[in-house]
Amino acid sequence: MKKSAVQSEGQCVCGAVRFEIDVPAVWAWHDHGEASRRAQGCAYATYVGTWKSRFRWLQGEDELTRYEDEANRTTRSFCRRCGAPVAYEKARSPRFINIPRSLFPERTGREPRYHMNLTERADWTYWGEPLSPLKGYPGVMRERPRKRRLDPVE
Repeated sequence: MKKSAVQSEGQCVCGAVRFEIDVPAVWAWHDHGEASRRAQGCAYATYVGTWKSRFRWLQGEDELTRYEDEANRTTRSFCRRCGAPVAYEKARSPRFINIPRSLFPERTGREPRYHMNLTERADWTYWGEPLSPLKGYPGVMRERPRKRRLDPVE
């Protein structure tokens, strides 16, 4: 298989699974959907997507375990050693593979500019509210207290 001039390598947490994509990735986005939140254990998942022809396993493909969601026709792959999510595939896009952006220490050639499934956004997600330093805890920021709205007494 012919490689492009530039690749970006990624790996799971323990390093058992390694892969690369040709750069630039096709696109990148933030997925606020419940399934992605649960699969990645975070407020939203950020993915980069590429054609499978521009994706290569470098090691550890046999270390993957897969979860197939038949209702949504998706497959999620995880490292069976460390549990890190590694790939997200959709039946309606069989030639495409999506990888969590956080698994790449270097640039992928695409910045996430899209937000998907915003209607499923968790109500506890940080959404850019003003932050201030927490006194006595360097590097810790907190949301400013919200003003309580008092309903008028009838």
